[in-house]
Amino acid sequence: MRAAIFISVLLVGGLMGCASRQGVLRLEPQEEAVYEHPLEEVWPSVLAWMRERGFPYREDAANFVLQTEWREEFAGSTVAGYWHRYTVIGRWEGPARSRVWIIRSSRSPNGAPVYAAKQPNWEVSRFPGSVNDGLPGGELRVEEYDVQMPAGEPKLRFVPQESVTGVVLAMGSLGAVSESLQGARDFAMEWVLRDHVVPELDARKQGLEGRTLAATKQEPGNVVIECGMPVIGLSTRAKEGQVMLLGELHGTREVPRFVALSTCQVASRGTPVTVGLEMPVENQERVRRFIASAGTEHDHALLMESPFWRSPYPDGRSSEAMAQLLEQLRWLRAQGLDVEVFVFDHPELQGEAREAAMARSVQAQVEAGPERFFLISTGNIHPRTQPGLPWDLSYRPMGYMLARKLPSLLSLDVAFNSGTAWICSVGETLECGERPTKGQDNGDRYFVSFFEQPSEAGFHGVFYVGAVSASPPAVRLGSSHASDSK
Repeated sequence: MRAAIFISVLLVGGLMGCASRQGVLRLEPQEEAVYEHPLEEVWPSVLAWMRERGFPYREDAANFVLQTEWREEFAGSTVAGYWHRYTVIGRWEGPARSRVWIIRSSRSPNGAPVYAAKQPNWEVSRFPGSVNDGLPGGELRVEEYDVQMPAGEPKLRFVPQESVTGVVLAMGSLGAVSESLQGARDFAMEWVLRDHVVPELDARKQGLEGRTLAATKQEPGNVVIECGMPVIGLSTRAKEGQVMLLGELHGTREVPRFVALSTCQVASRGTPVTVGLEMPVENQERVRRFIASAGTEHDHALLMESPFWRSPYPDGRSSEAMAQLLEQLRWLRAQGLDVEVFVFDHPELQGEAREAAMARSVQAQVEAGPERFFLISTGNIHPRTQPGLPWDLSYRPMGYMLARKLPSLLSLDVAFNSGTAWICSVGETLECGERPTKGQDNGDRYFVSFFEQPSEAGFHGVFYVGAVSASPPAVRLGSSHASDSK
């Protein structure tokens, strides 16, 4: 029964040399939005845009600076989220040229500030828990031995340092003279603002004031939904028909939040999103009903009555964070965004039979929705697009099977900073609990980054979620008084 620890050692040792051959991880460049208009003409449109989006703000009109009130992610959902505040700064670039910076300051649910002023690198291996001696033997089940592929790639090319360091502002009328503003440039929001404002300004310049321009139409969700800091590198990959497999570390708070934020950001820009979760397929109807529900206490209780949430093996897939993810996805759908959820695990099967059944479930969903973006989260053995595991060199994972059917598939391994995760280990007894994880500090900012060529395991890149923290089982969220018959 101590095979899990032994196999984990094999996986870490067997994969140590793989990552160094993937080439440089690349993050997409962050470019500034430039206005070919004087700042005095741009600024009134900026103020109108902020009001349209529902942002209360204070303004230092003399210096072309405004600062919004704090705004909560998924505001109105029952899940406590992060909080964000925006400082908007107008900058002259000449008599007829200007820029508008949008700097986002963020705080975690416990009030701690979140900064993104970190230049990432990619040098330290990462894997969950401590490594002890063990003996081979016993029955193996793939999801019990998900470990993280150590990373030895060269340093990442990241966003310009200017975009993440503190900015000193003179904001006298706001009571913040020489305040050091800690935050990060929100390039995505700057471009949404520019795309809204410039057609209107161009029309005025051409004497077409009053014409309604299609380019200025408000995009879905932008008025009321706070989707958090944009995930770097996601927007250009999240397109209709794209399938993105996320090889996750079960039992953290951060991976479900990554899925929620990514879904929010993609769907709020008008692209339909379908999220796939590694839960037993017997839960599909229960999940569908919950996602379409009003999210009442009774609706939550019905969701949590599934035996899945009360498994004697709470390996992280049934965590509080996963239950909260479902609530966040339900809330996004309730706001009018095109968000769907499906589940695809077949736990009654073993080995490749299970992988094949999972692949069929995913493929069926993708083929039924060619106009959608698919974001599918599962333990990081299943998304590999190349065959072979240290204990079975011919083993064919779900990702390998899907890659031959779905040419649009991208597979990403998880990357994270050190922290904790809710992990189950098999020794003399089955023990589940909060355990340390070792990772590499690449800052607080979530991002996706792609290799120049796939890894030996078949990953096309990584998705990074910052420092991880354990999420315990969600069993206590349920209610013994609810039943499907109600």
